Amino acid sequence: MTIRAHLTLPAILVASGIVAASLEAQSTTTKAGTTERVTLQSKALEGNLIGDSATRDVSVWLPPSYAQSRTRRYPVVYLLHGFTDSDAKWFGLDGKHWINLPDVLNRAMQNSDVKEVIVVMPNAFNTFQGSMYSSSATIGDWERFVAEELVAFIDTRYRTMARPESRGLAGHSMGGYGTLRLGMKYPRVFTSIYALSPCCLGPFTGASDGKPSPAEAVKNTPEIAQASFGTKAQLASAAAWSPNPNAPPLFLDLPTKDGAAIADVVARFAANAPLAMVHQYIFNLRSLTGIGFDAGTADKSIHATSVELDRILTEYKLAHDWGSYEGDHLNRVGERIEKVMLPFFAKHLRF
Repeated sequence: MTIRAHLTLPAILVASGIVAASLEAQSTTTKAGTTERVTLQSKALEGNLIGDSATRDVSVWLPPSYAQSRTRRYPVVYLLHGFTDSDAKWFGLDGKHWINLPDVLNRAMQNSDVKEVIVVMPNAFNTFQGSMYSSSATIGDWERFVAEELVAFIDTRYRTMARPESRGLAGHSMGGYGTLRLGMKYPRVFTSIYALSPCCLGPFTGASDGKPSPAEAVKNTPEIAQASFGTKAQLASAAAWSPNPNAPPLFLDLPTKDGAAIADVVARFAANAPLAMVHQYIFNLRSLTGIGFDAGTADKSIHATSVELDRILTEYKLAHDWGSYEGDHLNRVGERIEKVMLPFFAKHLRF
């Protein structure tokens, strides 16, 4: 069943310039919970140099009791998708995908260790096929969009427990990276975080075979879509971490030129690596009520950097949950969400 609803934000929220919602949302009833897709207009993303729309789609899963228990309020888990992915793919709105999040969440409701929460996923697919949930003039202020605008909109639109102790942040791959990044920077917004197969934890070293990287051959935005996954990832990272307003049409600096490392750009990449950032944000991390992350052993580079993050947090005597399991980058993520991540939030969020 498809339901169309008209949304109007309170005048005070619109006047503040925080965010303006579109007037239309689409809602689809699942066998247990209910999913809605809404849009909002972001001030934080307006004016980005690459020209991406500041109107963003957001998918929302409402737990089974939401429609009946009309006075009940719920904690919220913000879930960030990975590179080249989108909320539409995760929610089954764009054909068959490697995961169907509503199905995962509905199955999880049969688990006695899981409590009902609202789950929110914004669409972070852009010209570079991923925002890295970072902030730059090239792609816009994605940090503020997620941590401020999106949270304000959800707290206004839905019956949430609008307090940090009842907000969790999680994500897969690029979304796992975003979870750790935002978790470090916004401990007064999200107090529990869980990163699934988080990418990009270690710094880029600038090492190469002395030949120009394929990313150096990409000269315009249409060519991005035709590039390999690795080339897209390097371009997206550069757009997020080494923007250059004087370098149209892509407005970025790559970490290599003609195969040689560019020290300044390599340093900017390194400054955005969680394994480096963690030392500066350790006090923020200590203020969180829950920190969790995991990776499959077949996801070799991501597993190795996750092991390193576990080591660093252990050396700081910072309590955290670290999970290593037999699996690759995708094949058991749904199971981990159902059986590990959601019970983690049931334990650490305030209900």
